[in-house]
Amino acid sequence: MHSKPTINVFWFKRDLRILDNEGLQNAIESNTPLLLLYVFEPSLEKNSHYHQRHWNFVKQSIASLNQELNPYKTKIHCVRGELPEVLDDLNNTWHIKTLFSMQETGLNCTFNRDKKVKKWCDEQNTHWVEHINNGVFRGLTNRAHWRDYWTNYMMQPIKPFTASEKDFVAVKDELLKEIPPQPVKLEGIQEGGTKKGIAYLESFLKTRHKKYQQTISKPEAARLHCGRVSPYLAWGNLSVRYVWQRAKQAKTLGASAFQINAFTSRLRWQAHFIQKFEMETQMEFKSVNKGYHVLEKPLKATFIDAWEQGKTGYPLVDACMRCVTETGYLNFRMRAMVVSFFTHHLWQPWQAGAQFLGRQFLDFEPGIHYPQFQMQAGETGINMVRIYNPTKNALEHDADGSFIRKWVPELAELPTAFCIEPWTMTEIEQKGYDFILGEDYPIPIVNIKESYKFASTVLWQMRRKSSVRIESKRILAKHTLPNRENIMDS
Repeated sequence: MHSKPTINVFWFKRDLRILDNEGLQNAIESNTPLLLLYVFEPSLEKNSHYHQRHWNFVKQSIASLNQELNPYKTKIHCVRGELPEVLDDLNNTWHIKTLFSMQETGLNCTFNRDKKVKKWCDEQNTHWVEHINNGVFRGLTNRAHWRDYWTNYMMQPIKPFTASEKDFVAVKDELLKEIPPQPVKLEGIQEGGTKKGIAYLESFLKTRHKKYQQTISKPEAARLHCGRVSPYLAWGNLSVRYVWQRAKQAKTLGASAFQINAFTSRLRWQAHFIQKFEMETQMEFKSVNKGYHVLEKPLKATFIDAWEQGKTGYPLVDACMRCVTETGYLNFRMRAMVVSFFTHHLWQPWQAGAQFLGRQFLDFEPGIHYPQFQMQAGETGINMVRIYNPTKNALEHDADGSFIRKWVPELAELPTAFCIEPWTMTEIEQKGYDFILGEDYPIPIVNIKESYKFASTVLWQMRRKSSVRIESKRILAKHTLPNRENIMDS
């Protein structure tokens, strides 16, 4: 028998929602008073993958949730500390019978944290119940039935939030050293919260989706016509199931089937990559194809700094890097291009750029980030080696130079041809436009014809190595669907 009151705890992580939060609803229905908890973990806050914009988004999400919870006379109790210590503090006042949470496919640091939490629960006789999140399944050894599992999960009914005031623990302020969420509005960066996420989703389904496929690769137009729900999925303001079902419903109400089907296929594509990371967690540190572990790319600080600061001398690359640093958003095509430029043209190891871009992406999702980085770096052995030409991409996707002019203002007054390729200007033309290449804007730091030839030669030679080919077969057997549809190349 416990002399202390018995409670259950629901631990929010990357599932900051009450609608279609299966773990939360099951915790409410457990017939034991429930404490809602979010922990700001110093080890995560200081982790080099994260930026203050991420924690501000989390605080905005919690503030929004607390408004939804207000009628139930409860809130998400926010504290700072490492999980075992926080749970110890709670256990001084209550006996925690069950800890509920959603599964998280996260970084190595969160995996190690979870092992410590499991150890604490075992020692304290606390049951830890984790629920499947967004159709990613733990413990799979291959993809034989994964698509069926995922589709069945997506088709399950949305879990409504059903609760009453008596379901929650009444907490006196002095019992917890709480940190009230105090978010700020960051200009140009999407705001967190389910309400905001639904607004983006509904505007996409009603009107913005009509040019989805035509503009998905355009760095400027994609900002308007893509879904823009990825931060709300990454931080769990919306469940993938809710978005998928709403999109399917929109088709029945007249939305373009062609555009919506393209959108929903990418929801499965998203889950595919997270599932891959769930099954190959070492991808945070090493190439999934072990044959590439011998590939040497010497670090060059001047190249890395120029790439991070958007000063490479290639306007579209620089515009993309400045844009994502300021706004936290970049469309998929441009993400692939800047990673390709870093790993191929600058010949830098993908590990040297992954954390920096993780800090910039508001929708940073480890399970997508690392498989994508390796795919774009050409180190999976199963995907096409894609070496993007930034000038060709500018001509195709920013033909009028509007995106470049917006983010690289030093080129704004030049004619479009020179805005896209400033190095083609003669000395006389530079004088005529009062522009000096190398002073007003950098000279290109590499010759992309030469860097393309070098990277292509090395990577195709690597693909022919027996060590790479053996690993490629292993990866295909583990991660490809039985019908050989390789959605990793989609």
